[in-house]
Amino acid sequence: MSMYKPLILATAVATLAACATVPQPLQGTFTQVNSVSAQQEGNGASGAQVRWGGQIIDTKPGPQETCFYVLQRPLDDQARPVAASSDSETQGRFVACRAGFYDPEVFTRGRDITVTGVIQGTTSEKIGEYNYAYPRVQANVVYLWPKRVAVNYYGPGYYDPFWGPYWGPGWGPWGGWGGWGGYGGYYGTRVIVRPPPPPPHR
Repeated sequence: MSMYKPLILATAVATLAACATVPQPLQGTFTQVNSVSAQQEGNGASGAQVRWGGQIIDTKPGPQETCFYVLQRPLDDQARPVAASSDSETQGRFVACRAGFYDPEVFTRGRDITVTGVIQGTTSEKIGEYNYAYPRVQANVVYLWPKRVAVNYYGPGYYDPFWGPYWGPGWGPWGGWGGWGGYGGYYGTRVIVRPPPPPPHR
């Protein structure tokens, strides 16, 4: 067998694993407008179909619906909000409301959420002493993402068969450190990393 075949197969598997897919409930065609633009346009943005996401600031159940107050962030190619960090971009705030009860103990502050729905003008609420005009989305989908799990890395060349479905945190299929997670950080799926075994006693 050609020595290149295993390499080609490994690269193909890793490439498929790296391909991102938007969850079916979040798929569709949406207006490219963020909450800052919608806030500036006021009622001019009403009726636009949007897909927005970010980190939950607050979850407030009401008599007929639950409203989610969200710090908007750009979405990645899975339609998940990018991870919060000191240098990540924010795009203002918005409030998304959907009929029914959503438990604030589940939809907690800081969790990633993506919604789809229709802009219905703005609603003014206090942030401290400031009257903030929240663009309001009447949501038809509320998608709560799994909690992010920090990934610990060990030295170059260390391989753990329990790390991930395809590659360990050593040299990846493109000759770079860490496989497709080339720079470390956070992953949406649970990843278990076992520490290296202790050296044998002499």
